[in-house]
Order: sequence, then structure tokens, then C-alpha cells
Amino acid sequence: METALYLPVKRFLESLGFDVKGEIRGCDLVGLSAGDPPVVVIGELKLAFNLELILQAVDRAPAGDEIWIAAKISARGKGRESDARYRNLCRRLGFGMLGVTDKGEVEVLVKPPTAAPRREPKTRSRLVAEHQRRQGDPVLGGSTRAPIMTAYRQQALACASELAAGPRRVRELRERCPDAGKILLNNVYGWFERADRGIYALTPAGHAALKRWPQQRPEIGAPSPL
Repeated sequence: METALYLPVKRFLESLGFDVKGEIRGCDLVGLSAGDPPVVVIGELKLAFNLELILQAVDRAPAGDEIWIAAKISARGKGRESDARYRNLCRRLGFGMLGVTDKGEVEVLVKPPTAAPRREPKTRSRLVAEHQRRQGDPVLGGSTRAPIMTAYRQQALACASELAAGPRRVRELRERCPDAGKILLNNVYGWFERADRGIYALTPAGHAALKRWPQQRPEIGAPSPL
């Protein structure tokens, strides 16, 4: 699974000073440096180096300052990581290239340039905003089969946990969830229902969500849903 590569690559980028989180707006991982504005690093993961991995990195490149691709190093040493043409292509595109061994060790095969032009500032700003608003790092990069725990979903779960014991007024939820009114009104996931004017209750789908994600209790404002 590609998720097996996430923690080794996350640890490597953290050693370079980045705060790394997985599955941010379609990117396998996004890391931010300290400072304002932060340096944005984007990583894409595959079990093997191939053309699809390069193409994914090309799609991400306009939004990031550093782009890394990472894959497992083949056991016999005959994978693309040994192909000088593949490495040279990464250099020409300005991508870093990481190889992950079976022991979880990370080898730098190609270093990215120190700076790359940003051509999509809006996409970049959305990556930064989602990274900063998301509580912790709840999703392994490379995940494909489970719903992504976005910052918005975390906030909706915070509202759901407040309603688990019974209906409550919106104003009673705002201390913990400042944007509770918008979340309850929009009801993106179908977890809430209006019990009376200004009062909301939890639906069966909401109770099921709390059983699935019982420990998600963030306390920040809600961004737009993804």
C-alpha cells in the first residue's frame, strides 16, 4: 500500500523542518515550513517509480515551492530509480526524488531546486489554509478508499459530539464551534436536523459518524467543505 511510504517520507521531510500532513486537497502529502509566507512542499507517493507518478507531480507543481516524488526501491535494483533517464527527467522538471527501502529508510535520489516558480497562487493558498486548519494529521498520505478527514469534517464532528446527548441551540455550540450555524444549516453530510427554531438534533447518520470517528474533537473555525 502507498500508505506504507507515508510515515518514512513524512519523517524525512520533518527532519528538513516541515510540518507534514497527509491527503491535503488531493495531494498525498503537504508540508509547510515555519515563517510567513511558508515554503510549501508537496509529495506524491507510488509503490514504484513510473510515468503516472511523474504526471501527478506535474499536476501539483504549480501550487508548490518544492515537489517530491517517492516510491519503493525495487528489491533487485532494476527499477526506474536506477534509470538515469528517469532521474534526469526529474531534474529537468525540478522534482525531488526519494527512494524508500523495505526497512523504511529514505534515500535522496534527486534533489529539487532550492526555489521554483509558483504559477497558481489560489491553489497554493487553499493548500496552506486546509493544512493550517486541520487538527493533527488524521489521514495517511496515499489513502484512497476512506473518506478524507478534512478540516470541515473535523468541525462537523465537533458539532455532532455536542449534540450527541440531545438537541441544543446553535448559540450553545458556538463556544466550541464558532461556525456551528453554517455547519448545521448547510448539513453537508446529513448528520443534523432542525428540531425547532434555532435548535438542532443529531440524525442516525450523525450518531453513526461519531461511532466511526469517536475521537475527532477539534476546536477551530470551519473552512469550506471539500
